[in-house]
Amino acid sequence: MLNQYFNQLNATAKTVVVSSLLCFTVNAADGPTNYQKAQVTEVWQPEPAIVDTHSSAIPSDAEVLFTGDDLAQWQSVKGGPANWTVDNGTVTVKPGSGDIKTKNKYCDVQLHLEWKTPTPDLKKKGQGRNNSGVFFQQRYEIQILDSYQNRTYSNGQAGSVYKQHIPLVNATRPPETWQTYDIIFNAPRFDGDKLIKPAYVTVLHNGVLVQNHVQLQGPTSYIGLPQYKAHGCDSIKLQDHGNFVSYRNIWVRPL
Repeated sequence: MLNQYFNQLNATAKTVVVSSLLCFTVNAADGPTNYQKAQVTEVWQPEPAIVDTHSSAIPSDAEVLFTGDDLAQWQSVKGGPANWTVDNGTVTVKPGSGDIKTKNKYCDVQLHLEWKTPTPDLKKKGQGRNNSGVFFQQRYEIQILDSYQNRTYSNGQAGSVYKQHIPLVNATRPPETWQTYDIIFNAPRFDGDKLIKPAYVTVLHNGVLVQNHVQLQGPTSYIGLPQYKAHGCDSIKLQDHGNFVSYRNIWVRPL
């Protein structure tokens, strides 16, 4: 077991271990101290990079996708500039203009975004009440919906992996209230056309865990069962579902 552990270490870490073992040899007559024993399993390299989280709400190593000024990091999925409405620090879906996607493409990421649904038309129920969504790699959707006192199918409400995983709880706030998603997305891996590792996602909705490293069964599918098809890194997409859903403070950390 110790040999297996040693072989997994990098060169610098191996040097630390060897140095510790030499200390044991020098003190063989008395036997190693507890401190020396503990040194064997100390790994000093690599040293984690420092990320500043004090001067801003956005981590210093994050890519800012939207802070309220413009949609320079986005484009229409139809081609050309993103045509949603930017006003007073927010971007709002312009119904009928189509989905928007990031210009950059991503694989594994940590994504933060804040969203808000408007005062609802109470005649509209379920999926019709202020619907949108955030898609990873333009394929895997975390549902955005006014799920405050608005029943719909459980694997389609806010916080769901749409049509795949029911959220652990409903953490939705009332309309006209800002809400947060913090999402860890682990992209699928392919060898040619063969899936060798499925996608996984963890979602916190307003700071509450609602998806706990769940395995995705494939890309989001409205009708039928999802099926994986090989692909590479791709854009993050926000959905135009015909409703005036707003967003702000969007940033991403490639992992």
